[in-house]
Amino acid sequence: MNPSLAHGTMMRIIGFGAHPDDVEIYFFGLLLAAQARGDEVGWVIATDGARGGAGAPDALAARRRHEAQQSGAILGVTPRFLDLPDGGLSAEPRLPALLSAEIDALRPDLIVTHAPNDYHADHRALAAALVAGAGFNVPLLHADTMAGVGFQPTHYVDVTAGMETKRAAIRCHASQDSERFVTAADTLNRLRALQCNAGGDARAEAYRFESRFPFGDVRDLLPPAPPVRPFGGGS
Repeated sequence: MNPSLAHGTMMRIIGFGAHPDDVEIYFFGLLLAAQARGDEVGWVIATDGARGGAGAPDALAARRRHEAQQSGAILGVTPRFLDLPDGGLSAEPRLPALLSAEIDALRPDLIVTHAPNDYHADHRALAAALVAGAGFNVPLLHADTMAGVGFQPTHYVDVTAGMETKRAAIRCHASQDSERFVTAADTLNRLRALQCNAGGDARAEAYRFESRFPFGDVRDLLPPAPPVRPFGGGS
């Protein structure tokens, strides 16, 4: 990591998602906003997604890889695939070494991944493994949980300008009945914008950063939050 990085300096931000549609649902808006300001972005998908629907696992895994490649093309990104068994990350002995190899190869300035208390065991396992994998070398940012359950944000990112693109990226994952995730993401991102007192059609993604030496804060690394507005009115 470049220790002199600050807001306005080009960075490399890498997302790590457990399944082929997770990046799009949870933190695509941040990656899009970062790319728009000149940062390099990319993402890694840990599992093959073979248990995420009906039908032959091999065929489903192939379809989900293609869907992920389609959504990556929206940002000009070629996703990287670890192809670990879907549903098995918590018992996967190869995970730590594979993550370390990806971090060494990609040399990110910031890693974004799932919250350690999210609903899916694969999400939780990936988050835990990345805490160890990131170590003292790169700061780690946790994305919102499904429906925001049990999540206490420390940072917000304004994703209003890219929200339609985020919806399109989620819709690439047609095998997952993607409209339900479009609705879920849109509802949560509207709620997070309201928490920032952002009006109109504003949308925001929420994140949590747990300080650990030598990374005390990451606000200079993130795209901007919704602008501050006075609430006004009486008591």
